[in-house]
Amino acid sequence: MPNSTAKPPLILANTVIFAGFPLLALVLVPLWGIYHGFSAAQWLWALVFLYLNGLSITGGYHRLWAHNAYQAHPALKWFFALWGAGALQNSILIWASDHRRHHRHVDDNDQDPYSAGRGLWFSHIGWMLRNYPSGVNDFSNAKDLERDTVVMWQHRHYVALTTFMNLGLPILLGLALGDVIGTVLLVGLLRLVINHHVTFFINSLAHFWGTRPYTESNSARDNGFLAFLTYGEGYHNYHHIFQNDYRNGIHWWHWDPTKWLIRACASLGLASNLNRVPDFRIQRALLDTQFAKVRRELENKLGHETLRDLLEREYQLFTESVNQWRALQSERYDQKVAGLGDALEARRLQILDKWEHAALRSRLCELEYALKNQRERLSMLLQQLQLQPAAG
Repeated sequence: MPNSTAKPPLILANTVIFAGFPLLALVLVPLWGIYHGFSAAQWLWALVFLYLNGLSITGGYHRLWAHNAYQAHPALKWFFALWGAGALQNSILIWASDHRRHHRHVDDNDQDPYSAGRGLWFSHIGWMLRNYPSGVNDFSNAKDLERDTVVMWQHRHYVALTTFMNLGLPILLGLALGDVIGTVLLVGLLRLVINHHVTFFINSLAHFWGTRPYTESNSARDNGFLAFLTYGEGYHNYHHIFQNDYRNGIHWWHWDPTKWLIRACASLGLASNLNRVPDFRIQRALLDTQFAKVRRELENKLGHETLRDLLEREYQLFTESVNQWRALQSERYDQKVAGLGDALEARRLQILDKWEHAALRSRLCELEYALKNQRERLSMLLQQLQLQPAAG
């Protein structure tokens, strides 16, 4: 009988890329630096290539194609397709399809291609080194991408594109800088290795290290340090609950250059229909998680009936706010539908419509503010509970 625990066979090409390339960079880059040296221009171009590759993965492969978080002008799509190929992380079609399966089956060891449940090494790089069943291509979730001419063109010509972007372009740049070997080593090889592992941190470390303020239903975590390394992708707990938001870092102080790039492209007419999750839904997710934490803390404490009653009253307020928000959303939808009548009637009611919309917006803001206040009360309640002795 065959051994059911035997590991699948290695994928030779991936093993060479993900094991051989780092070893080459570790040996050849320092040697060339010691005996020949690198110019400031070479280091600068390596950084430029790194960011162009990285932002094409995060802004293009990830937020545009995997999640449809916004719509892009064809010129921007071609830009992302070319520089994304330079990241050597597979074609848009394969990358986005794998990522959609990851979101749908997150932490499922049998169906999530890079499940964190199988360990840090597996989720970081191990899943690409062998022919695991969970990694078999299945484009049934990517019919929209198969209709995208840019995606399919890149998929058909991927090998040629990635070879040119990772070897041909650095050689041309090296000729211009007067040092082909050094440029290929720095801009081609070292930049590629760094780009790989920066991206892989999101599959691995971002599921092990950080906080889970928005949902505890999966292993994804928010980590500001990883966000700095990954062009804003480190706010991963938020992303896993609100995957279609074009932002990962929702606050102005969050480091999310991908968000800033998309917003800049929108101002230039290169991006449109930027999806943005309403603040009320974000506050609701935060409160859901806080309620779960407080309940767990109460289960481990003796007595505290007063605090239990307080928690239930807070939850009733929370439920009422959610119901009011749903009613207001339905009212806004009804107003929008009503506004689709004939042009004459629409003009006659224009001022009234604006007034009613402003009133609805004001009521929604009041609800959002109420939830923020409730979060503060729950935080104080949780702090108080954590100071109390545990049961037993």
